[in-house]
Amino acid sequence: MATEKQRQAAKKNIKKAQPEGRARKKPGATGEGNYYHIDVRPKGEFSTFRTQDIGGPGHLLRVAGKRSSGSWSTAAWLISKDDAHVENDKLVGDTKDAKDLLKNLRSTPVHLSGDRFKATDRPDVPERSKPTAAQTRARRENIKTAQAARRKKT
Repeated sequence: MATEKQRQAAKKNIKKAQPEGRARKKPGATGEGNYYHIDVRPKGEFSTFRTQDIGGPGHLLRVAGKRSSGSWSTAAWLISKDDAHVENDKLVGDTKDAKDLLKNLRSTPVHLSGDRFKATDRPDVPERSKPTAAQTRARRENIKTAQAARRKKT
């Protein structure tokens, strides 16, 4: 049997109930935050998230997600409102880092609502054009570094 206090609490809780639920708004949905959010991959693909500063602290942030397989991938990008602005529903970079990030995305960010945008990560490079010049250059540098380390060791 419920006590009078429990009955009153139940009535109060019923009055509080909302048809859509009382869930909090997603970050960036209101447009009042300090960052523009660019979602690159669906949140459901990841089990854990970690934020990394890219360049100067607090300007560009990479939200990395860990998959169930253990691999890490970019889930979203956060660009400080000091480094970019919205012009005709398009995100425009004001600093070099922000411009580079927006240029390196595979698609231009599409405005969803508030401060939220959706885009796809990195351009898709076909296998026939690999290794790219950057990959060849990086491989050469890695080989030189390994050779120098081996020479120092002996």
